[in-house]
Parts: sequence; structure tokens; C-alpha cells
Amino acid sequence: MTKYPISSACVLLALAGIAQAQSNSGTTSLSVVVGPEAALSVTTGTTTLANSGTAFAVPYTGSTALTYKIRTTKTGGTGTITLKVTADFAGSGGPSVGTPPTAGDALSYTNTVSSPGTATTGTLTASASASTNVGSFGAGASSTFAGNTASVAWSLTNDPLYATGTYTATVTFTISST
Repeated sequence: MTKYPISSACVLLALAGIAQAQSNSGTTSLSVVVGPEAALSVTTGTTTLANSGTAFAVPYTGSTALTYKIRTTKTGGTGTITLKVTADFAGSGGPSVGTPPTAGDALSYTNTVSSPGTATTGTLTASASASTNVGSFGAGASSTFAGNTASVAWSLTNDPLYATGTYTATVTFTISST
């Protein structure tokens, strides 16, 4: 029998190289800047104002539901929800926010804002020329991931001077956060 010592050593070295797997790794650091943010959804796309009382003694009323998400800066942060009548009631002889047919006619509202917001208190008058407050938020406010709720309860004067017909106005809600 012939011995081949060199070729046996080569086989052993080749097998040893297979058994030693190479490994390489690296790392990264993740960095994120979380800033103030706000989002708003009007969940009542069309709000019907209806009158269910005695002739002219009861205003037209209805309610608009909102869902909001907010995060304000921990120190000094603030936030607001506002509304503005961006398109007045269309049509001749009907109600008007900008130029009502009778002095004292108004589209007014009260509101609710769930925590962490605070509702603006009292009865407020909607405007076609300026935004009016619905609610506010302080420093470090943060809503739930699903969002928090707010609502606006509307009241429109029932003026006998309004001509019969259907009238539509557009109200734009805005949320902001710092």
C-alpha cells in the first residue's frame, strides 16, 4: 500500500476551511425627531339644521361631529380647533352669516371637546370673515392613536323673512399644533 501524506493533509485543510464559516456584522443608530402634529376629520359630512318647534320661536338646530388627533410640544406648545363659514348660505332671500336679513340673526354654536382638549365655553357666533374658536390644547397634549372626539351644536335664527327653499353653507374646520 502506498501512502500519500501530502494529499491527505490537503483534504484535511480543505475540510477545516469549510467548518470555519465567515461572519460579518454592523450596526446603525436610528434617530427620529417627533414634532408637533395635528389632524382633523369631520365625521358628519352633511349637517341638517331642522326646526321642530312652535312657528318662529324655535331656531333651526343640528350637530356636527369631529375626530381629532394632536400632539403639542412638551414645553410651551399649544393647539387650537377653529371654524369659519367659507361659503355663506347660497340663494336669494334666505339666511346669511355675512349679511343677515334682520339684525340679530345669527348662526351660533356651542361645542364639546374631549380631553386633552378644552372646549371654548359659551354660545359663540360663527363668522364668514374670521375664524372662531372651538377648542384649545396646552403644552404636552396628546390624543389617542384612534383620535379623540369633539362636536359643534348649531343654532340658526328662524327669521320669518327667510324665503322658502333649501340653503347650503360650507363651514371649514382647522386644527393646528405647535
